Amino acid sequence: MKRRGVQLIGPINLDLEADGLTIVLGPNGSGKTSLLRLMHGLERPATGTVNWAMPDSNARMHQAYVFQTPTMMRRSVTDCIAYALTVMGAKRADARRGAQDYAKRVGLGHVLDRPAGVLSGGEKQKLALARALIRQPQILFLDEPCANLDGRATREIETILSEVRAQGTRIVMATHDLGQARRLADDVLFMLSGVVHEQSAAGQFFATPQTATAKAFLGGQIVE
Repeated sequence: MKRRGVQLIGPINLDLEADGLTIVLGPNGSGKTSLLRLMHGLERPATGTVNWAMPDSNARMHQAYVFQTPTMMRRSVTDCIAYALTVMGAKRADARRGAQDYAKRVGLGHVLDRPAGVLSGGEKQKLALARALIRQPQILFLDEPCANLDGRATREIETILSEVRAQGTRIVMATHDLGQARRLADDVLFMLSGVVHEQSAAGQFFATPQTATAKAFLGGQIVE
């Protein structure tokens, strides 16, 4: 992947299993966000391809992406979530009913009619999750969804993600938070300087990292 002639990430060659929660781990600027954007189709690779186990057009319909700082529409919580269905052709009344259900699932049942823009940071991230999940994606991409949240909000988001994973949604999530990675990951992609330095099961990665850079990162050292 290049931008203005500068290579941001790559070369990368990796496969993802059909289920579980993959944590894309690494320091700031390591290429985590760029990798997620490439996978989801928000960016195009300069060379190579991103392949799914179904036609690409179908794959995009079964994906959702939550940004680190989600955009809030000038609408109520209910209408912000419902928008994800109305753009797919759902009737407004049906979309609103579904939105209210998903809002309650993520703990926003008490603010259904509140303007989205006045929500707290944690509530906005919950809204973004509900807006993504209401489409019932097979795979969910999350770009550091807890980076700007306090401990309580982070715990609540992690609980939602654990439930979503248990229900069968594939999750790929970027973070630089080691504690969060240990709590959530089934497997880990460790990135540095735009390259995947290590890919392994979470238990193996945290117990016996195979690369010097990953070992240094886990040890709290600055790697770049």
